[in-house]
Amino acid sequence: MADTTTAHEHRATNRGPGRLLIAVYIVFAIAATSRAGLQIATKFDEAPVAYLLSAVAALIYIVAAVGLARAGHAGRRVALACCAVELVGVLGVGVLSIADKELFPDETVWSGFGSGYGYVPLVLPALGLFWLWRTRRDPA
Repeated sequence: MADTTTAHEHRATNRGPGRLLIAVYIVFAIAATSRAGLQIATKFDEAPVAYLLSAVAALIYIVAAVGLARAGHAGRRVALACCAVELVGVLGVGVLSIADKELFPDETVWSGFGSGYGYVPLVLPALGLFWLWRTRRDPA
């Protein structure tokens, strides 16, 4: 039986394992949004930087999920930018939160490289970048 999928379908970011990746981004968007919203609403004065960073992480997760789900050229570019910013953010906040505990009086989604979320925030952008690379157009 012949394979009737097109080359575009093989490269689509919202097909196959990409659907699971999008689902994880959506779950983390909900978790980070809920956490940041509650913290900002109830105790913002205790750790404003930490809570705002969690809100930024939530926004990045939302936009990355949308970019991956759109699967077109613009969606790929948006997802690539989000995954890159997310990776830099989780590495930077991870290092800073370990090096200077007073800098973050309360945890962010990215504190300790995402240790509060089972290190998924550290692995997620790497998986996103890998999936974007894996589904890229052939350079030919």
